[in-house]
Amino acid sequence: MAKSIMITGASSGIGRSLAHEMAGRGYNLALAARRLDELETVRKDLGRTYPSVKIEVCRLDVTEYDTITPALQGLAESLDGLDIVFANAGIGLGEKIGAGEFNSARRTIETNLIGAMATIDAAVAYFLKRRGGHIVGVSSVAAFRGMPHNSSYGASKAGLACYLEALRAEAYRKNIAVTVLYPGFIDTPLNRMLPSRPFLISVEKGAALMADMIERKVRSSTVPVMPWCLIARLLRMLPTRIIAGL
Repeated sequence: MAKSIMITGASSGIGRSLAHEMAGRGYNLALAARRLDELETVRKDLGRTYPSVKIEVCRLDVTEYDTITPALQGLAESLDGLDIVFANAGIGLGEKIGAGEFNSARRTIETNLIGAMATIDAAVAYFLKRRGGHIVGVSSVAAFRGMPHNSSYGASKAGLACYLEALRAEAYRKNIAVTVLYPGFIDTPLNRMLPSRPFLISVEKGAALMADMIERKVRSSTVPVMPWCLIARLLRMLPTRIIAGL
């Protein structure tokens, strides 16, 4: 029997590419995002390429926290169960601290951290009843060190990683796997405005690497592994005077 995966933020970027990658591997898909019209386009594209894959879509804004549980339950019922929940929905607004841009910081935390936590909380409740499942959370290499002009995004991703590590301990011996992924620069609309994107990889390659890690149920990993696993260590050691000049 084919496994099923729920992907939030599935209308573009990593979520959309992962949907194509997982469909190619025979997974049934539960796709959620704010833009239902884009989700319908994704469903049509996937349906033409993978006609045997079951695909359900649902409009979901993860900052509308009370809607997440019914959305997840509805998608699960439509697909006769979910095996994996991929908490991916996120934004990056790049505000500066003290520059009158706190509203952007608040939106980033509400989406990337609280929205992801709400998604994961609903998924864990579902998996506890089902007696098994797999939670995958998308953090970022930005979680490894606070960087200028990236404060709330980095904080949201560091907070999510910490939350998932706590979940791993709480879910110990409850048959719920927890994977934390730390992508580097993957070519998506989220980062195309940046002047520099070192070690950039295509979104298709990023999705394929993530799918491999999901299927192996890795505990945590940068994406790709090299060179970001080394850069993560370096970032933690660099003095502030160097970080301030980046």
